[in-house]
Amino acid sequence: MELLAALPRLGEDDVLAVPVGTGGTLPPWLTAPAFGTLPPVPARLLTGALADTGNTGRAGAITHLPVPGRRPRSVVAVGTGDETLPHLRGYVATAVRRAQTLAEHGATRLVLPLDGAVAPAGADEVRAAVEAALLAGYRFRDSSRPPPPRLATVTVVATDAQDPAVVAAARAGQAAAAAVAWARDLVNTPPNTADPAWLAGQAVARLSGLPHVTVTVLGPEELTAGGFGGVLAVGGGSASPPRVVVAAYEPPGADPARPVLVGKGITFDTGGIQIKHGPGMRDMKTDMAGGAAVLAALDAAARLGLPVAVTVVVPVAENAVSGSSYRPADVVRHVGGRTTEVQNTDAEGRVVLADALAHARLRLGATVLVDVATLTGATKVALGARTAGLYATTDGLATALSTAALHAGERVWRMPLDGEYAEQLHSDVADANNAPGNPGGTTAALFLRPFAGDLPWAHLDVAGPARAGSDDAEVVKGGTGYGVRTLLRWLEAGAPVDPPPTTTD
Repeated sequence: MELLAALPRLGEDDVLAVPVGTGGTLPPWLTAPAFGTLPPVPARLLTGALADTGNTGRAGAITHLPVPGRRPRSVVAVGTGDETLPHLRGYVATAVRRAQTLAEHGATRLVLPLDGAVAPAGADEVRAAVEAALLAGYRFRDSSRPPPPRLATVTVVATDAQDPAVVAAARAGQAAAAAVAWARDLVNTPPNTADPAWLAGQAVARLSGLPHVTVTVLGPEELTAGGFGGVLAVGGGSASPPRVVVAAYEPPGADPARPVLVGKGITFDTGGIQIKHGPGMRDMKTDMAGGAAVLAALDAAARLGLPVAVTVVVPVAENAVSGSSYRPADVVRHVGGRTTEVQNTDAEGRVVLADALAHARLRLGATVLVDVATLTGATKVALGARTAGLYATTDGLATALSTAALHAGERVWRMPLDGEYAEQLHSDVADANNAPGNPGGTTAALFLRPFAGDLPWAHLDVAGPARAGSDDAEVVKGGTGYGVRTLLRWLEAGAPVDPPPTTTD
C-alpha cells in the first residue's frame, strides 16, 4: 500500500481504477494534459464501453476495459453512486477485487485515484479507502494448492496525500485493516486447530511483544480458584480445557479511567447436550468472533500508540458433548457469587460472558464495560446480517459507540433494555435462568446486566454481521472481523461515556 499526491507514471502491468459519477460522468483528470503524457487511455473508448455495459455511475457498477498496447494495460471503471463514504468503500473494494483477478494475467499494481470518487478526499476518505482496499483483498486459505497470484501494490492517489492529517489517517487505516485481518484469521481457522489453548496462544504470540502490553492466560486451576464457574461449566465437556485471556495496554500517562472490552470466545459451539441441528452447527467455528474483535481492537490501539489504557477479557471455551458436559438443571456459580440455573446448554455465550464481566468489574478496576458477542439468533432475525444490536445502560455510551460505528462503516442499531421482561429471568433455585425466552436479544442482555453492576455497560450482539455468506464491499465471505473498527474508533475518541456537550448560540 502506498499513498501518492499525484497519479504516477503507469506501466503495462498496472490496472487503473476510474471512478464513474452520476450519468456516466468521468473525472476531469482523465483527459487532462498531465494524464495525457502517460500516454492516455482514449476517453472515447471508455465512454463507449460505459454505454455498452450500461454503467451510468450506479454504486458498484463495473466496466473492465482492456487496452492492448497502452499503459495501463487495463482500466476498471466503477460507479461511485452518491459519493458517500459507504459508496467510496464500495468503489475501492470493487476495483480491488477486479484487479486481483487480473493479477492472474500479469497485473502487479492497482492505481486507485480518489479524486472523482469523492470530494474532497480528506483524512476520513483516505482512511476509509485504505481500509477498504486492504480488507477487500483479504483471503483465508488452508490448502495444499499454491495461492493464486496477488497484486504487489495498491497505490491510493489523493490530492492532499502529503497533509500530515491524511498521512496519519492512512497509517490508522492500515493498522485497523491489519487488526481486522488478524481477527478474520482467528475466526476462519478450522476448529480442529482453533481450540481454547490455540486461541490463547495466538493472543500471547501477537500481543505480548507490543509496547506497554501484558497478556495473562488463566488456565483451569486459576479459573477454579477464581470462581469462574460459568467458563468451567461450558468448557467442561471438551478435551481442550477452557482458558480466560486477559490483555492490558497501559501507555505511560494514560487517563486512570479503565475501559474493559469483553469478547465471547467459544471456539466451537455444538450446543452442548442440547445439540444443534446440522445446518445450525456449520458456522460455529465463528462463535469466537467477539473475542477475536476485542483482541484485535487492543492490537490496533497498541500499534497506533493511543493514549488510552484498555483491558481485554476473553473467556475461551469449546461447548462440546461428552460425559462431562454441563446439563440442563445444573446451577452454576459465577465470579462474585451470583448463580445461574441452566435451562439450555446452547445458551452458553452469556454463561461465560457473565464470569468475564464480573471479573472485569470486581478485580480489574473497570470503569466502563463493553462486550461483543455472537449471542442470539433473535438479533439477527430482527436486524439482518449486516447490523449489530446495541444495548446500553447509558445514553452517552450508546451515542459514543453509535458514532464510532458510523465512522467505521459498521452498522449498529440500539435495542431496548426493557425491564418488563426481567421477571422471565426468574429461577426457583438460582438468581436467574440462562434461557428466559423471547424477545431473545433483549432477555439475553438483561441476563448479562447484573454482572456489570452499576458501571456504564454496553453489549454488542454481532450474531449477524460477524459472519458473511458472500463478498460485499470490504466484507468478505466467512469471518468479517466486525466490531474491530468500531471499538478502535471509540478508543481513539478517548473511550467516551458521557453524552457530547451541547452547544448554544
